Amino acid sequence: MTIAELNDKIIACRKCQRLVEWREKIGVEKRKAFKDQEYWSKPVPGFGDENALVFVVGLAPGAHGSNRTGRQFTGDASGDFLFQALHRAGFASQPKSSSRGDGLTLQNAYIAPVCRCAPPQNKPLPAEIKLCQPFLEEEIYLLKPRIFVALGRIAFDTLMRIFFIQPGYQSMKDNSFVFSHNGIFPILNDRWLVTSYHPSRQNTQTGRLTVNMFDETWSITRRLLNQK
Repeated sequence: MTIAELNDKIIACRKCQRLVEWREKIGVEKRKAFKDQEYWSKPVPGFGDENALVFVVGLAPGAHGSNRTGRQFTGDASGDFLFQALHRAGFASQPKSSSRGDGLTLQNAYIAPVCRCAPPQNKPLPAEIKLCQPFLEEEIYLLKPRIFVALGRIAFDTLMRIFFIQPGYQSMKDNSFVFSHNGIFPILNDRWLVTSYHPSRQNTQTGRLTVNMFDETWSITRRLLNQK
């Protein structure tokens, strides 16, 4: 399977009835500011450099962001915060992500969420995350990244579940991996996991995640990437 074939499979998914109904409902009702736009209202595939060594894992599409635009972290405040940081760190060609046709490209980075559909209240259910997990596993297999960046606790927990079912991980102790901002964890085969608070408005507007804190996340990622 190629990334393009996997993305076609993701876009066609209708496994979670609650999420299908919600994403389509939002696409009909719309936010007033976007009432003249056609919403994507489907599962949102991964986005970025298919030869990337850095795999960025988020939570889920925003109702009026990715669920509207059809591209990861595109069209909302979380995406603005993320892509500005990625641009400063040299991973994104521009600091703004407004639509699928805005010309933005990623260099050595690929972005995907643990849940591909916009969930009510931005909270996917554990069962919904579990149903989506094979998509993430397939992306990891196809991309073979060296560095994972988990944006938020749920992304971290999901990656832990994937890592610890792989051969060789059983010998690692789960309690040695504790989520924190800018945590750095070695994983098998000379790969690394970097953890960050999610760039949600709740975190950025309250100061839980600042520009400097997030820039350090990508500085760490760049340093690990440059290691021989």
